[in-house]
Amino acid sequence: MLKVENVIAGYLAGSRVLDGFSMEMKKGEVVALLGRNGMGKTTFLKALMGHVAISQGSMLFDGQELAGKKPYEIARMGMGYVPQGRDIFSDFTVEENLRMGLLGHPGKSKEIPDWAFDLFPILRERRTQRAGSFSGGQQQQLAIVRALIAKPQLLLLDEPSEGIQPSIVQDIGRVLSDIAKEQGLTILLVEQNMELVLGMAQRCLFMENGQVVYETDEVQALRDDPVPIHKYLAV
Repeated sequence: MLKVENVIAGYLAGSRVLDGFSMEMKKGEVVALLGRNGMGKTTFLKALMGHVAISQGSMLFDGQELAGKKPYEIARMGMGYVPQGRDIFSDFTVEENLRMGLLGHPGKSKEIPDWAFDLFPILRERRTQRAGSFSGGQQQQLAIVRALIAKPQLLLLDEPSEGIQPSIVQDIGRVLSDIAKEQGLTILLVEQNMELVLGMAQRCLFMENGQVVYETDEVQALRDDPVPIHKYLAV
């Protein structure tokens, strides 16, 4: 599904926010990418989506190289992205925001499917309401459905629990886990909320200084042996 090798990238010429970053994901996996602030997690998601150019390395998605492609081309290849801060259109209604998720996908219906409203029923109840009047949690639900509506193969989530009440975080985790299991959706999750990580992820990758320095597929063992969490996440 995704194979990344020795990627170097940054925001200024010669800078290395990502410094030899490598990782792999299989179809249907839910993987959490963890690390302190400033270690390159968000930069990596932006590089995958074509928002940050890489200066070295390879990023293969279903065997196709992502480097050099435009964000809309990457989206058409089957990648969905929910950025940190959500980036919903505040002056648009729920329906109008969801229609934006269907743009740029030739061959797909332009009608919002019923299942999109079934994921988070509050969106159906308030489908004609301006999104800017929503709480942070409701906006996050809207942003997630907007990313899912084009049926991506890989969903990138950047801090989906940030600033959201625990009950909505639990709903988001449950819905995404169900979709991953039932539909084989692959999810790459950047997150600080360990309860959400432990509830969703099958594998955890820990970053330091632009590289993956530790990984484990014994995710639940982190509850009893939190040494990696303290080592790579504690300030």
